[in-house]
Amino acid sequence: MEKQNAVVLLLLFVLLLADATTTVNGEDSNTKKGFGTTGNKTMQMMEIAAFLGHVGSKTSCGYGVATGGPTAWGLCYNHEMSPSQTYCDDYYKLTYPCTPGAEYYGRGAIPIYWNYNYGAAGEALKVNLLDHPEYIEQNATLAFQAAIWKWMTPVKKAQPSAHDAFVGNWKPTKNDTIEHRVPGFGATMNILYGEGVCGQGDVDSMNNIASHFLYYLDLLGVGRGKGGTHDVLTCAEQRPFNPNTKIASS
Repeated sequence: MEKQNAVVLLLLFVLLLADATTTVNGEDSNTKKGFGTTGNKTMQMMEIAAFLGHVGSKTSCGYGVATGGPTAWGLCYNHEMSPSQTYCDDYYKLTYPCTPGAEYYGRGAIPIYWNYNYGAAGEALKVNLLDHPEYIEQNATLAFQAAIWKWMTPVKKAQPSAHDAFVGNWKPTKNDTIEHRVPGFGATMNILYGEGVCGQGDVDSMNNIASHFLYYLDLLGVGRGKGGTHDVLTCAEQRPFNPNTKIASS
């Protein structure tokens, strides 16, 4: 089951890279932005492992005593289970107004939450996700396209994307250094989830994501030793880029 699950996930990923592209700000993110193509072969495989680490963790139905371990059960869920709200933020009613009856709970390979994120992703992918957020859980290719869009797109213009933070395109400022933010996998968690998992020490939610990254490093033949030191692999001591915001579930 472990090997079968991993092969299915990787096949979906490779098919997406070969047959579909994600447009970010009018550019093809696979070529011009360097998704999975930045650096040498090792770095390329490491970025794929990092991306899949997030995907596997966020879609997993694994648990501690599951056959093959919890890291072997990614791509089990394609949407948030038992959402507690509709994730409609009226602050964006002029740019990304909520559609009556639509619910913007987490969906996709790296889940997207909130009306403004569905709106922005829909604009980039040229799909009406604001009116039809359910498309992401109904279409596997779109679910991965949205995940790649999220990986390649900064939360704010002055901040790095998860891609840039991982492959080394991002150069930390003096303030980043003071707040313990360094390039690597830990920074991708900071960007994608913020204070939801970062700056709290070695909490289970953070360690679960990091464990999936190490699992895919091994699976792709890179080896978990490339995951980096604790401060690079995790965001345990990093101050969130965007504290006290909805980034934790964005």
